[in-house]
Amino acid sequence: MESIYYVLSWACHRKCKHCYDDRFRPYVRDALESVVVEGEQAYARIIANLPERMTYRDLDARNAQGEPEEKIGRIVLSGGDVLVDPVRTRILYPAMEAITRKYRDQGGVRIIVQTTGDLVTPEILDDLLARGMWMISISGMDDYHVGLEGDKKLPLVAHLKDLFARRGIRKSGYHAPVMGWADEEGPVYDMFGANGEEWIGALWPRGRSWLNGLSKATFSDNFCNGWSGGLHFLDHGHAGSEVSIEPNGDVYPCCLKSASPLGNLQQEALVDILDSLAGHPAFEAINMGHPERMGLSFGWDTETFYEKSMRENPKGEIQGHLCFGCDAFHREVLSKVIADLRAQRLSEKGVRSYAG
Repeated sequence: MESIYYVLSWACHRKCKHCYDDRFRPYVRDALESVVVEGEQAYARIIANLPERMTYRDLDARNAQGEPEEKIGRIVLSGGDVLVDPVRTRILYPAMEAITRKYRDQGGVRIIVQTTGDLVTPEILDDLLARGMWMISISGMDDYHVGLEGDKKLPLVAHLKDLFARRGIRKSGYHAPVMGWADEEGPVYDMFGANGEEWIGALWPRGRSWLNGLSKATFSDNFCNGWSGGLHFLDHGHAGSEVSIEPNGDVYPCCLKSASPLGNLQQEALVDILDSLAGHPAFEAINMGHPERMGLSFGWDTETFYEKSMRENPKGEIQGHLCFGCDAFHREVLSKVIADLRAQRLSEKGVRSYAG
């Protein structure tokens, strides 16, 4: 695959008002131990059930024989914030080591560690580099992160740039979230944030962003038809493919999360799950970035989908967005389809363990 976005833990040291999932927040004592154990007990099975190779064919890049070039894909390790202790020591570090071992002789992999940036220390940076980090992605450079509003972020930016320079970590020549990274040699860094002109733009209508009335997304903001959306998620052998994984192994076609997971990577191999969905009209619609066509084979024409895509927001206003229609279609139709497909896979093959 080109990319896997793997959330290792819900634990974070912040509770940002714009976050797309309210499970990302500070946890203490027993609650912290619970979310750490969830990720700690699952990561080995999840990693073992990832594709045998993290490479992909780039149809736009051809070799002398006219064949698509094979390029190295990436796994983004994120949270929450994966540098929170004990997530860092009990999940992030051993997960990085397991990923490196898995792909060392299978074409390689690009490991990206995503963090807000304010927890980075020289010692942690050295630990990450020693475990094969290709990129450190600083995602908190925006006004939604308390203490980093406006020019307040400039000292942190300068501090991080100095740390990176001292360790030979160059600024990426490409901008988040995607294209061109396969052609860069690491280690590199990238900085971005939830600004109106980049990343998630109008803010995803999810989590605290939705509850706090911050998302102004409309039908013109088709998050499905772009990176981190469902576009090309089924095309795991080619450029453009990405899926999102939760700490317990649930896998989704997009980072925004559909209302039901496609399957669970503690029980099944990722490629098996994706291949079982290929050709199904609802999932192919997501794969093409046209969620409004998900229900055409189930009596949901596009007009019905758009009607189901209207919702009253916390401000008492009627807001329309394709994600709401996707949620409704999952609740009313697709969740049962997914459950039936999963039961069929497990019946045909037995529950596939992480050992294969």
